Amino acid sequence: MSSVRGLLAASVISIQNSCFIYPACQKCFSRLVLDSRRFNCLKCGCTGEAKDASYRYRLSLKIADTDDLFDVTVFGSCLDPFFGVTAENLQRCIQDFNQLSGETNTDASPGVLVQAVETCFIGKRFIFGV
Repeated sequence: MSSVRGLLAASVISIQNSCFIYPACQKCFSRLVLDSRRFNCLKCGCTGEAKDASYRYRLSLKIADTDDLFDVTVFGSCLDPFFGVTAENLQRCIQDFNQLSGETNTDASPGVLVQAVETCFIGKRFIFGV
């Protein structure tokens, strides 16, 4: 993998998935494995109670500059201003919404949230650090 870094001005063509938040290890930021009571990080071995799991943004996008298409994933708190809340707080809102609506898929983002993210990003131009 190249260690060259740069900036890329590109437009968002599509959102690649509807799961914008994931339970993240506080030490290495890897996805945690959650069960009803505990969490476990397969990468660094960190464990704890599921209720104490931290959440982090992960937004997978297809973007285009003037010449090429790219798949990029944007992580972390740089997305806080776009969502208006931290990933932790958005996760709580999603859980509350899913509980009230009877949604059984705990990873599911409400359709209205997916639509809002699409409206916010698709067709807009951003500068990406790559």
